[in-house]
Amino acid sequence: MGIGNVLWADEGFGVRAVAALNEGWRFPESVTLMDGGTQGLYLLPYVQEARRILVFDAIDYGLEPGTLQIVKDGDIPSYMGVGKMSLHQSSFQEVLSLAQLSGHTPEKAVLVGVQPKLLKDFGGSLTDVVRARLPDALAAGLQVLAEWGVAGTPRGPGDAAPLFDASLAIEKYEDGRPSEDAACRVGDERLLALRASLER
Repeated sequence: MGIGNVLWADEGFGVRAVAALNEGWRFPESVTLMDGGTQGLYLLPYVQEARRILVFDAIDYGLEPGTLQIVKDGDIPSYMGVGKMSLHQSSFQEVLSLAQLSGHTPEKAVLVGVQPKLLKDFGGSLTDVVRARLPDALAAGLQVLAEWGVAGTPRGPGDAAPLFDASLAIEKYEDGRPSEDAACRVGDERLLALRASLER
């Protein structure tokens, strides 16, 4: 499962990672590759049904940008009250917590995360330092799956059905991005102006 928002630069790391995994490898029918996006608690039923779960996400541990973190099983905070590990409003931590409380939680869970460099870049793609870690993140994910007895088979070019609309594929997304003069990078200029007027 890839978690994140591709509209906010490095926040899209998890979604880009699972998309690259889908494009590069084929898996048995027992494996579901999912773009979890920013669905938050709506992901709960999928987590409850999973026997094992591998998650790609942008995580903030205050490390050097681009640093990969691999967190397994009990080391993933799965209870409420700890500062959010994910960068999303409803963190994956909360989803795991509710799954645990319901009595339906995966036997194994692994989080492959990256420390983001930039988030406040609306419409932006991954920064170079974070994008450069995608191959390492995929290698880590493939190793975890292999340890679980699920080997990926390399795909040929164009052999995969996309996980989301083709317009959001990273190359098209980057090529279609308006210039900074044409589009505000930190949010809607009208809302920013309204906020500034209210803060006076």
